[in-house]
Amino acid sequence: MSDPAHSDSRQPATAVARSSGRLLGAIETLGNRLPDPALLFLLLLLAVWVLSALLAPVEFTARHPATGAPIEVVNLLAGAELARFLTEMVSTFTSFAPLGMVLVALLGVGVAEHSGLIDASLRGLLAVAARRWLTPMVILVAIISHTAADAGYVVVIPLAAAIFHAAGRHPLAGIAAAFAGVSGGFSANFIPSALDPLLQGITQEAGRVVDPGLLVNPLCNWFFMSASSLLVMSLGWWLTDRVVEPRLAREHPGIANAPASAAAAISAREKRGLRWAGTGMLVALIALTAAVLPVDSPLRDPASGELASFGAPLMRAIVPLIFVLFLVPGVLYGAAAGTIRSHRDVIAGMTKSMETMGYYIVMAFFAAQFIAAFNHSNLGILIAASGAQGLQALALPPQLTVIGIILLSALINLFVGSASAKWLLIAPIFVPMLMQLGISPELTQAAYRIGDSSSNIVTPLMPYFPLIVAFCRRYLPTAGIGTLAAMMLPYALTLLLGWSLLLLGYWALGLPLGLQASYRYPG
Repeated sequence: MSDPAHSDSRQPATAVARSSGRLLGAIETLGNRLPDPALLFLLLLLAVWVLSALLAPVEFTARHPATGAPIEVVNLLAGAELARFLTEMVSTFTSFAPLGMVLVALLGVGVAEHSGLIDASLRGLLAVAARRWLTPMVILVAIISHTAADAGYVVVIPLAAAIFHAAGRHPLAGIAAAFAGVSGGFSANFIPSALDPLLQGITQEAGRVVDPGLLVNPLCNWFFMSASSLLVMSLGWWLTDRVVEPRLAREHPGIANAPASAAAAISAREKRGLRWAGTGMLVALIALTAAVLPVDSPLRDPASGELASFGAPLMRAIVPLIFVLFLVPGVLYGAAAGTIRSHRDVIAGMTKSMETMGYYIVMAFFAAQFIAAFNHSNLGILIAASGAQGLQALALPPQLTVIGIILLSALINLFVGSASAKWLLIAPIFVPMLMQLGISPELTQAAYRIGDSSSNIVTPLMPYFPLIVAFCRRYLPTAGIGTLAAMMLPYALTLLLGWSLLLLGYWALGLPLGLQASYRYPG
């Protein structure tokens, strides 16, 4: 399947692109010289232990936003703390949030892959979609996947790699594009998601320190984040086709050739399987819709009756639903196409998908221990509070202050991964501080979301980062932290700059950030 337009897009456009390619190559080489990610997390764990012991006797002026007390670093090398670490080691690993979500979702995906449903679906898609449009299509789907919590990480990213590979494009470019949409553009979405009311609730409570009657609309950033979706898609499309994929083709050639199955026509048996799978998926979606429509549905938030809130069982059941919505069509496809003859084939598909996750499970064990220790030591909140104090002391103009919030949020995101946990830590500092400077809580929240999203894709401390490395290793066994960091750094820097400029432009034009939102406080 040739596409001259796309072939041209693989050539570096300027000398800047060639220079950036050499720089990224150096970053990749340096990053991959680091120890294996699993060992790296172990070394970081040891570093946190030592640093906590050194800083525990120090008295800091920064205060904890929740308690107002001076922040004290916990000495993790104290006898009681080492005993706690040993007794909680197993539960820390098994309660590591991404682990269960990834494994459960991939059980269903494994059946769909083993039965041939995914391969046939990709070939059907490629028959009607030009390769040049795959990048924006992947990024758009990645952005929309935010509605389903973290589904994009475990579903969209590996599927994007498979789609690119089947089209004869570099599979790692597919991973990069999808990762940029899912994580780099984490806050951007056309459709309101559970993240909106979650952040709004934290923002509102933080602002009530200054204004006890403050009300913040859950969709106070909706208009801006909808426009941001177009920005993320446009920048991601240009970067993937003009910068990232050409460099990957030069640095890692030989893995972008389409597999033989990509060129094969869909057989009559496969078409029958696709019809069965499509019917099964449609029936499952209709049943789910019928279950959530009643106002007294058990899948709604029992307090508010909403579906898009973290209190709604539907939001907490996203991963099991992914499991079912891949399992059912996978089994129906296999039964109709003849690739599944008994329950043993279904179990074989699940087993095969778990075999590919062995490396990720090992990384997840050490990552879980490190992240838990880092959070328990209070080093993360110390960094956040100290940075906020420094920003307040600078007394910058409003626009520069907002840019400072974006940059500081991006920096803190390198140390504290969860968007909600980080906002819980720093919103009580940022929001009241900026309200006293005349900047609205809604604008502060928007600035935070930009910084938090942009740097998601370059920090190994982000819980799903090891998983993306594992996806890369399916196509490039030598891939490591450096490979992924070099792929994603252009997206992180470009999104940080472009998104910040978009916010300043929005502000200058007076365009509404969202519902009942303003730029100044009081509005």
